[in-house]
Amino acid sequence: MSLTDKDVTTTDSKYVQQHLANERTFLAWVRTGIAMAGIGFLAAGFGFNSSAYDQLAHIAAIITGITSLIGGISIIVYSAAAYHRKRTQINEQTFQASTGLIRFLTMMLLVIGLALAVLLYVLLFPA
Repeated sequence: MSLTDKDVTTTDSKYVQQHLANERTFLAWVRTGIAMAGIGFLAAGFGFNSSAYDQLAHIAAIITGITSLIGGISIIVYSAAAYHRKRTQINEQTFQASTGLIRFLTMMLLVIGLALAVLLYVLLFPA
């Protein structure tokens, strides 16, 4: 008697819904990372193309751009590691929610938001 594909059950197949949710979460974090990097390029474009261009706008644009790019790449890398860790935890039934990525994203958005606020202020109210 031989086993067919229908008879074979893997550890992953026992928790299909959880694994699919884990993949959707990973893809959402990847989109967030890409969007964060895009914000940096947009802010840099405003800083370099403004008629009210000055040194403070240039610095704010650079800080926003670099922070956004590093933050976006970091989120993608960290979320990939979290995806693999959660995959193992789901199969071993030892899953624990982590808050590290949420904290990191919050801090990155705070820094980027402050830099964007400075950039906007400088562009709207040139010295």
